[in-house]
Amino acid sequence: MTWDQQNPYQQNPYQQGYNGYDCGPYGQQQYAQQPYPQEQPYVDYTYAPTPDQTAPLPLVEPEPEPQPDSAAVGSRSAGRWGSPRSSEAESGGGWAQPTAPGTETTDAKEAGPRPKPPARDRYFDTLRAVALIRVVTYHTFGWAWCGMVFPSMGIMFGLAGTLMAKSLERPALKVVRSRLRRLLPPFWFWGFFVVLAMLIHDWMPGWQIVYWIVPLGDPPGNAWGEQAWEILWYLRTYLWFVLLSPALLWIFRKAPIPVLLLSLAPILVLNFVWSGPDNRFGSALWDLSTYLFCWILGFAHRDGVLRRMKPGLVIVGSFAAVGYGGWYAFSHQADFGTYDLDENPLAQAFWSAGFVMLLMWAKAYRKIDFAWLTRYRKLDRTVTIFNARAVTIYLWHEIALVLAVPLIDQMWNVPAFEKWLPLDSQWFMFGVGWILIAVFVVACGWVEDVAAKKKPRLLP
Repeated sequence: MTWDQQNPYQQNPYQQGYNGYDCGPYGQQQYAQQPYPQEQPYVDYTYAPTPDQTAPLPLVEPEPEPQPDSAAVGSRSAGRWGSPRSSEAESGGGWAQPTAPGTETTDAKEAGPRPKPPARDRYFDTLRAVALIRVVTYHTFGWAWCGMVFPSMGIMFGLAGTLMAKSLERPALKVVRSRLRRLLPPFWFWGFFVVLAMLIHDWMPGWQIVYWIVPLGDPPGNAWGEQAWEILWYLRTYLWFVLLSPALLWIFRKAPIPVLLLSLAPILVLNFVWSGPDNRFGSALWDLSTYLFCWILGFAHRDGVLRRMKPGLVIVGSFAAVGYGGWYAFSHQADFGTYDLDENPLAQAFWSAGFVMLLMWAKAYRKIDFAWLTRYRKLDRTVTIFNARAVTIYLWHEIALVLAVPLIDQMWNVPAFEKWLPLDSQWFMFGVGWILIAVFVVACGWVEDVAAKKKPRLLP
């Protein structure tokens, strides 16, 4: 038997390595009994293999071009948060296995196993998932304190700002076009049903219906569908931030700390000096000013500004912002009828600024990654679904809560349900609402895959 007939490096289809990697030439299966054992030729490995004999080493620099990120809530929720360099180094992916002498390869990538994709940052993924749960909880129970315990909107804008800064390492026009492509198709799909339902219920739209195509202003609607379309302020604000981000990031990088601090100035001007016009532009201006600091804070995290700041300065500044926001919320209850941050833009801006700064700084300075989450498969899977279907959950959750009411009303007609189920409890409606949200995720979530140019799936 010749050398070509018995190649010790020939891939055996029955040899599988640990964690999906093929066994090397010194793997366990190497010692299986051979029918015609022959003396193996000596191969000297004391010298370094030439470039054409090995696959690429673990990536050091530069970073690969970021993949298009998921749009909208927080987040672009399906974006890769983790660092490709750190994830690959930790996993060991990318190291080449030696090739047989005389084996010719035209592509270095074919000489070794395919590198693992960059790991997602489960810390940010978890924050986005909890933010979505808090949004559904608030819209179910209406608890005013929810925003103080976890300011979901500020957190999602902060996460989106971080991801946007990462994406803008590519050409700005390409990034903006990608974000619009990921955001608008799910919005159009959802809007088709909402608009159709309002038309059936005597709604007569004017020229403002164009805002149902591109929501640069609040899309119009009637009172019957208000609970469904009132949440669109978030998509409108997110869309404006996406369009403004190339300019905002350029300005921020000229003077990071001054720009970060001055991003709170617009909400102070609107609150104490000039309230802005009473129209769609004025509404957009208020929301942009309320969450501008959180968005810029995402830039600061991505560029390493937070990591370089002194811990004492960050902690004192964060608590000062939270303290001022809380004081303003409670001291102006008579003006707004509640201490709910969603009704008080200035309090919301400062409370969210301090809260999100602590979360972002903890991530940057302490390098929190929630890697332990992967040990709990069901919990990790849930977080993955929340992030991959963030737009779907946000858009359809109010409709799910609306449909839960007539569904529970029908349950009263079943004696067993009336006897054994807490049909009059809001917690029961909360549970039914999540069941309906799950139905919408399965039935409508595939639109997010289509928008991202992926193969449609019932679950990611």
